[in-house]
Amino acid sequence: MRDYFCGWYFKCQNDTGTLAFIPAFHVKDHERTCSLQVITQDENWNLDFDCADLRIGKRGLQVRLGDSVFTESGMAVDVRTEGLEVYGKVRFGPLRPLKYDIMGPFCFVPFMECRHSVYSMEHSVEGRICVNGREYSFEQGRGYIEGDRGHSFPKSYVWSQCHFSEGSLMLSVADIPLGCVNFTGVIAVVVYRGKEYRLATYLGAKAVISGPGEVCIRQSGAVLRARLLERAKRPLLAPEGGAMTRIIHESPECRAVYSFWVDGRTLFSFESCRAAFEYEQ
Repeated sequence: MRDYFCGWYFKCQNDTGTLAFIPAFHVKDHERTCSLQVITQDENWNLDFDCADLRIGKRGLQVRLGDSVFTESGMAVDVRTEGLEVYGKVRFGPLRPLKYDIMGPFCFVPFMECRHSVYSMEHSVEGRICVNGREYSFEQGRGYIEGDRGHSFPKSYVWSQCHFSEGSLMLSVADIPLGCVNFTGVIAVVVYRGKEYRLATYLGAKAVISGPGEVCIRQSGAVLRARLLERAKRPLLAPEGGAMTRIIHESPECRAVYSFWVDGRTLFSFESCRAAFEYEQ
């Protein structure tokens, strides 16, 4: 098997905290390994697993890693190692998938460095998970699920995701190598009052990164701006040539400002202290 990785990002959030899990498998020089990253707003951990501990369902989103299970209907987590004890269950309400693949026609292009998936822009989260004695109680919590696969993360990119009172959003602007050329790839989705707005390279979107953690995406009459105000970065492992050897930094819960205009009309402009943000250059 060629160098490859595949990972899933399950984020759960309530009024007092953020908790995310990234189960993944990776192949480097024909050696297959698995891992689980656990992320809170204050700490993060990376755990290695034997590849025999991984099971991936053939239908829908179903990932079993060790004694933990991650699915589209919820998670049951049981991790007990030196320095980390995580256990509990949460249930997800109906997922809010996109109308079609976030990659658009690029999902048919071979040899792409990284392919992104969005499984749910927003869903309810109910239940409890305990992390080293701290209980995360989700009552009317909110969740988000995405995934990536390929052989490496982009060399430089901006990624952000945020729930807000009237919906949710995600955006990614990345340097994309394709054959002998590079281009700036854009994918972004805003779900506002139940309506889905999409901005993407394949729809004519252009992006300008004007500073650290500041991006503006324009497409026809739509403009989406995001600006990171205060980082709370945690070091995470990311794939490079199939192996989880690159260190990136995610702010799982930080301050950011978002604005969205359509045909000159402001749909929203707000500041959040619950945003997720990654900025790698």
